[in-house]
Amino acid sequence: MARLISLIVSDDTKFRTQLGALLRAASVPVTITEDSMHGEHGANSDLVVVDARGDSSAAMSVIERHRMRSAAATIFAIAGEASPDAILQSMRSGANEFFTWPPSDDGFKEAIRRAASRRASSSSSPAAKMMVFFGVKGGAGTTTVAVNCGVEIARLSGRQTIIVDLKPGLGEVALFLGVRSRYTLLDALDNAHRLDAEFFRELVVNHKSGLDILAGSSHFDRPGGSDGAALEELFRLLASQYEFILIDAGNQLNSASIAALYMADTICLVANPDVPSIRNAQKLLARIQQLGASGERVRLLLNRAAEPSLIAPAQIESALGHSIDHSFPSDYKVVSAALNSGVPLALSGNSDVATQFDRFTRRLIEAPMQTNPDGATKSTTKRLSRIASMW
Repeated sequence: MARLISLIVSDDTKFRTQLGALLRAASVPVTITEDSMHGEHGANSDLVVVDARGDSSAAMSVIERHRMRSAAATIFAIAGEASPDAILQSMRSGANEFFTWPPSDDGFKEAIRRAASRRASSSSSPAAKMMVFFGVKGGAGTTTVAVNCGVEIARLSGRQTIIVDLKPGLGEVALFLGVRSRYTLLDALDNAHRLDAEFFRELVVNHKSGLDILAGSSHFDRPGGSDGAALEELFRLLASQYEFILIDAGNQLNSASIAALYMADTICLVANPDVPSIRNAQKLLARIQQLGASGERVRLLLNRAAEPSLIAPAQIESALGHSIDHSFPSDYKVVSAALNSGVPLALSGNSDVATQFDRFTRRLIEAPMQTNPDGATKSTTKRLSRIASMW
């Protein structure tokens, strides 16, 4: 499903705040900009929401102006009451949807899904899919999961894939992949005014798996609160250049990670089967809901899941009220060897952990799991042949 750039056209600050929360609660990622009733912004918006509760003639003029700018944009009119004349007038002006304030949650979310489907069908290129990996505590293995998923997605899909290290100061994505980079995320953020596809290609490092890497900042205080606008601009550029975007957001909720959560199609919470992880996961699930990011996008990943587990998966799901989407087995020797060598699991030989990453990423990108007559997966055979060709 396509992510949307949404413009809220209203002079009412309270209305803009409440409507922004409704937009962010949808199952489709929405980037929100705001405008007054007399502004001239929004030419590149996919969804325009017009406040028609006051001066209806002015609101209809705004709708007509935005319809003339973009025939492909979806326009919502939100009025104070649903009179037949108001509905007919808004549709004649070019609105696709009409709501009374406040709109019902289900009806509004369904309209946003229709807008995203319309955006996807009108685009000549595939919609980018952004996945944010967030650890419920330090040491949960978030970077390990993000890096290996990135390598597997690039390998299996053959599509343009990038991983971005969002952690300030202590980002390890490049280290885990055994690469050095002259540039970091800060070079992209500090040059947002000149950020285009050609310039961005100079900032990334390409891994032999096909995965592009934007290395983490070496500063402990950045990205920070002042980088929000530049981050959103960066995410928009990535969505136009890549089909799969992975973000290693670490385990701290800050302005940078929250911006990523809002933009994400999929939020992967990485936890371990222990009491601190379960407690923190409860808090994070509640906080994500408070922030307005849709819970439909959250996938709970259980890392280092040993058999038998001291805390059964069913107990974890019951405590969290959220199902476990996938479990990765505990194999300290294999994982630590991969990290120390800078060679990801998918390229370091066959193992149960590598097989689980193969299975999980196939589901993420909707790639089939094929088997040979002897029961072995073709992905294992392809992985080994790929390793041989790379060395």
